[in-house]
Amino acid sequence: MTDTKPLVRRSVIMGSGSALPLRIMTNADMSKVVDTSDEWIVERTGIKARHIASDSETTRSLGADAARRALEHAGMTAQDVDLIIVATSTPDQTFPATATLIQADLGITRGAAFDIQAVCSGFVYALAMADAMIKAGQAGCVLVIGSETFSRILDWTDRTTCVLFGDGAGAVVLRGEMVPDSPASRGIQVTRIRSDGRYHDKLYVDGGPSTTKTVGHLRMEGREVFKHAVTNIASIMDEAMTEAGIAPKDVDWFVPHQANRRILEGTARKLGISEDRIVMTLDRHGNTSAASIPLAFDVAIRDGRIKKGNMVLFEAMGGGFTWGAVLARY
Repeated sequence: MTDTKPLVRRSVIMGSGSALPLRIMTNADMSKVVDTSDEWIVERTGIKARHIASDSETTRSLGADAARRALEHAGMTAQDVDLIIVATSTPDQTFPATATLIQADLGITRGAAFDIQAVCSGFVYALAMADAMIKAGQAGCVLVIGSETFSRILDWTDRTTCVLFGDGAGAVVLRGEMVPDSPASRGIQVTRIRSDGRYHDKLYVDGGPSTTKTVGHLRMEGREVFKHAVTNIASIMDEAMTEAGIAPKDVDWFVPHQANRRILEGTARKLGISEDRIVMTLDRHGNTSAASIPLAFDVAIRDGRIKKGNMVLFEAMGGGFTWGAVLARY
């Protein structure tokens, strides 16, 4: 008798897309704004350039462009979508949600749309939420978008933070499918998200509607963030792989949040991951917060590195602190 695996509902990544502002700001350009240099930035962060949005390029417009490209890549239309989740810390407006604005831009009049705010972990949180909605039967096809215009909340006199961030958007299309309950089947295998609000003042924005009635600027204690990032990220990645019953060697590609090259290298050493299996776009995009993972994922798909059937592990940590990991077979 043939042993057949029972069928389970999985969230399968059908396509990806990304969008970047036209303006590229190199480290040389940055040195004209603050007292810094290309050598100083590259040595400490690995960043060489970043994209900066113009007044006409917004979180909404970048997210919508990334969504359209993801749908095209998936061979699907906007009318297939019944849920949009946008991960962002830089919405177009305090309300309504940027997701609803993108919903209107795409001509979608059914289903629901909402934003998730978990800073740099936002895309991982959004994937976890989308996966839960699909498994619960609340959605059949979900657009998950990470879109940011962090240049709007930077203090351009603070060289320790303004050199780190850039703008951009990335998106994936998830569709619920019944597949054999096996690690070999496509779709999201494990999601894990965490937070610890005791460290909220290590990476934050010093403004908000309820307190200062302003947008505020990004503030960060870099050394503290670095210390927690390596530990928390390595731990959540290990937890996700353990639950799936796999080892680091079984993961084809690691697609991390693009925060700092030293954090990525430290995490890789801690888990024994070779750097040639880590997708890095940090050098050309900088830290694009919730957009960084889907941006990097889309780049690696378009250049042929990530192929159908590959096991991919996404991970991130952001202000809050928030952190998380998602393991998926593409």
